[in-house]
Amino acid sequence: MNIIKNRMLTAAFTLSGSIIGAGILGLPYVFAQSGYAIGLFWIIFLGLVVGYTFLCLGEVCLRTKETHQLPGYAEKYLGKFGKIIMLLSVIFGSYAALLAYLVGESQSISIIVTNSDNAMLYSALGFWLFMSFLLKEGMRNLKKIETIGVLIVIFLITFIYIIYSPEIKYQNLNDISWNYFFIPFGVVLFALLGFNAIPEIKILLKNKEKVMKKVILIGISIPIILYIIFSLIFVGVFGNNVSQIATLSSGKLITLLGIFTMMTSYFILSFSLKDVFTYDLHFPKKTSYTLVSVIPLALYLGLFFLDKINFTQIIGIGGVISGGLTGILIMMMNLSAKKNGNRKPEYSMQVPWYLFTLLTIVYLFGVVIQIFF
Repeated sequence: MNIIKNRMLTAAFTLSGSIIGAGILGLPYVFAQSGYAIGLFWIIFLGLVVGYTFLCLGEVCLRTKETHQLPGYAEKYLGKFGKIIMLLSVIFGSYAALLAYLVGESQSISIIVTNSDNAMLYSALGFWLFMSFLLKEGMRNLKKIETIGVLIVIFLITFIYIIYSPEIKYQNLNDISWNYFFIPFGVVLFALLGFNAIPEIKILLKNKEKVMKKVILIGISIPIILYIIFSLIFVGVFGNNVSQIATLSSGKLITLLGIFTMMTSYFILSFSLKDVFTYDLHFPKKTSYTLVSVIPLALYLGLFFLDKINFTQIIGIGGVISGGLTGILIMMMNLSAKKNGNRKPEYSMQVPWYLFTLLTIVYLFGVVIQIFF
């Protein structure tokens, strides 16, 4: 029983760690614009949408005997065209997110070490070398990174709440700007994404698949709770004066929080992308490792020397658009897997037509918001 519980918690932390990343840093800013109550609505609403999609993807994995990543499941249940669309979505979104994390980490580490962003390039190189080493070590370090990373995030947010709670101005939490009702949508959606982690959870839970549903529910609940508390602190204390990237303007302790959240997400996302190249495109492991580790650094160096680094644009374009498209494909995969799966799943999700339509509209809406607003 202890083994099952330990593996369940490890898998849940794997999902939580893949979700909690750069998105948390932008939540207080958009919440302050719209009003905390509106931001809270979007966290709960989109948390339900994304959590439900996670469960649908978990069912797809459980209905499949073979080991795949998202493009492999798309090919099995949506055909060659589905695989191509999913592959483009996953690769584009993954590289954009890895680039965003690399940018965020380079800025955060530089500020902690030098009190400025003058050492961004050297910080990026140091972080990249460290993460590339962990990626090469493989699954053996996955459990340690996720468990330690998520626990540190929980500890830091709790500590920050204790320190700042006396300074919270509740008037800041009561302000509402209906004209900015949709402003938090894109940032919240990005902050909740972690589709790539679900196939990894299936691997971690080998022969213990019966707890997968609980793992997903726990894994999505942890980030939602942390986001609510984190945003409460910063909106309550700073109001409209909160910065776009909270960790870069609120002291070194908060910056340290950003480093850990992005570090865990960087590792999980790298590992998932490596599996895409290995399992779905059948590249040699060394080639997969090289593609996953070198390309984000090359993109970073290119943008750095062109002076085109823009953290917010990278997250918006790469995360929300890719995440919305992936969410729609997952819903389609679930419907196909119910008919064409080759394994009896430990749980099954009900997907009536009206719910399928609603979720599709929500994900499409995220894409439209990002492009036009």
